[in-house]
This record gives sequence, C-alpha cells and structure tokens, in this order.
Amino acid sequence: MSLNTFGHLFRVTTWGESHGPALGATVDGCPPGVPVDEAALQRWLDLRKPGQNKYTTQRREPDAVRILSGVFEGQTTGTPVQLMIENTDQRSKDYSEIAAKFRPGHADITYFQKYGIRDYRGGGRSSARETAARVAAGGLARAALAELAPNLQITGYMVQMGPRGIDRARFDWDEIARNPFWCPDAEAAEGWADYLDSLRKSGDSVGAVIEVTARGVPAGLGAPIYGKLDTDLAAAMMSINAVKAVEIGEGMAAAMLTGTENADEITMGPDGPVYSSNHAGGILGGISTGQDVVVRFAVKPTSSILTPRKTLTVTGEETEIVTKGRHDPCVGIRAVPVGEAMMACVILDHLLLHRGQIGANRGHIG
Repeated sequence: MSLNTFGHLFRVTTWGESHGPALGATVDGCPPGVPVDEAALQRWLDLRKPGQNKYTTQRREPDAVRILSGVFEGQTTGTPVQLMIENTDQRSKDYSEIAAKFRPGHADITYFQKYGIRDYRGGGRSSARETAARVAAGGLARAALAELAPNLQITGYMVQMGPRGIDRARFDWDEIARNPFWCPDAEAAEGWADYLDSLRKSGDSVGAVIEVTARGVPAGLGAPIYGKLDTDLAAAMMSINAVKAVEIGEGMAAAMLTGTENADEITMGPDGPVYSSNHAGGILGGISTGQDVVVRFAVKPTSSILTPRKTLTVTGEETEIVTKGRHDPCVGIRAVPVGEAMMACVILDHLLLHRGQIGANRGHIG
C-alpha cells in the first residue's frame, strides 16, 4: 500500500494498524532548533484519545507518544522525527464475527476488492485510530509554528450534530473547552447531549460538521494554481477518516450569493488592508489574505452500529451484520483535534515553502 505520506517540505508518513502492536508517524522536514518533548505532544493527543466520556468509544488507550529520533536535548535536530504510540487495549475478538463479512458504510469491501486481503480487526489502516499519529505530527507542527509564527492560533469546534446546528449569535470561544462536544454554543451543546444519548442507547450513530479556524495566519502563504493553500487544506481534511465534504469560507453557500454580497470589501487600516467580511475564508486565489483561515468538513455517521444491516460475505452470500465492539456514536467529536492537527501541518508546510521561495513578502501596500 503506497501513498501514506502528505506534505511538501514538512512531510508526514503515518504507519501502523488499529489492532497492531503500535502506530505512529515519521515526520521529515521539521526545522532544527524547535523546542519539543513528549509532554508537549501528549497535550494534543490527550484531547483526541478514546474513553474520555460516554459520548466516545470506551476503548481505553493512553495514547502515550514516544519520540524515537530527531530530537536531542529538547530540540529538533532537523533529521526525521519518529513518533510511536503503542496500542494497549485491543479487543480483536470483537471483530471475529465480521472476518468474512463486509460492514456497510466501511472500507471493508473496497479494501478487499483492491488488495484481496484486509485486516478486519477494527479496520486496520482505515480505522480512525490512525488519526492518533496525525495528532502527534500536528503537535510537532504546532511547536514549529510557535517559533516561526507565534501569533498563530488554531482552534477546532463542532458547529453541527446531525440536523442540529449552533446559533452563531451565541458563539463563544471560551465555551469550546467546557463541553464534551467542542461546541462554541452552550445551549446547543446541552441539546446535543440528550440527542446523542438517545441515539447511543438505540444502537445508532450520527454525523457532524467540524469547523477549524486559524487566526494570525500571515498573508502570502500558498501559490495561485497547483500549490493553493486551500487545495492542500481540502485534501488534508478530506483524508481524515469518515470525512465526506470540505468547505473553505462560505463554501457551498457562496453559490447562493451575488457578487456584491460575496466580495469582501477592502479598506486601509493603520497596519495594512482591512476586510469588511471573510466570505473567502482567508484565502484568495490560493493565497492567504492575512484574515482567519476557515475550513469546515462533514463527518458521516459511524458505520459500526448495533442495528442489523444487510451485507455480503466474502463468498458473495447475502447476510445480515451487527457490528459489536466499542465505537463512537458520533465520530465527529474526536475529529476536532484531528482537524486542528491537519491544519497545523498544512500551514507549517506552506510557511516553509513561502520562506524557501520568497523569504519575506515582496508586495507592500500603503
């Protein structure tokens, strides 16, 4: 299986399976001299790890990350950084009944059609457990960004669970960390708790929409055609397990606006250009404007559910399947730290590309 690497200069290769002995990431291209240790990376992994509340899978994994190379005396050396996370709470027997059956909504059937073999224990490489490695790599990217762009902040949050969205008028940045759904709307989060409880008890699941905002992104990142910042952001978010759609700024809603409504007017402020709005999501022509970069992605409902579903066996026989084991009733909850990690990796990658080709921005306004 190829294509396990993303990035241009800051390159991340993930490896390992859901029920193997370990998984991790090899990160190449991190600048030297970045202060980092395992505790700094663990901070982000603790936000993603399973079993933290009743709304996520009850698999108990400490997700303890180990740095095996590329860091000396608390600083990166410029050589590849090897990150490893051991799996300690696998229950592969939960999946023995589906060894010869394909779970509807999962990658089981396509993996088998392509490779002729699949790891049925939790989905192998297609498991959301793979994203722990991305979060570890994202922690390293954040450490580098703290040195290169200290004013940059990346925050992810859930804006919709199933049909229930937030009220933007009640948006509160401080509320995001106060509830188990990373929701910036306290009232919406309260309703989501009851809604998800009923779905969980009935053996069903639901999807979600996650928004990730990067504040303090410098203008000039990205290139006009094949190296667009939004191209790489869209690819990064779409690569996350269970993601089925990605939007930048207004996204699909931009099709309903007129040109007058959609164009973000520009005036001169004391420190440079000031935009009246941010329908573009902080990116114009593939290049960052200096505004907040705003990305949303939709996560489908967890396909592993206790409700019986029709399917096929490997030999082509029609049957039914109930997926036992420990699963997230809304996988979007734990996708929030993953989206933040992917944003960090892409922005750092483009910052390094920009520095390599341009150095400092060449165009000055005012």
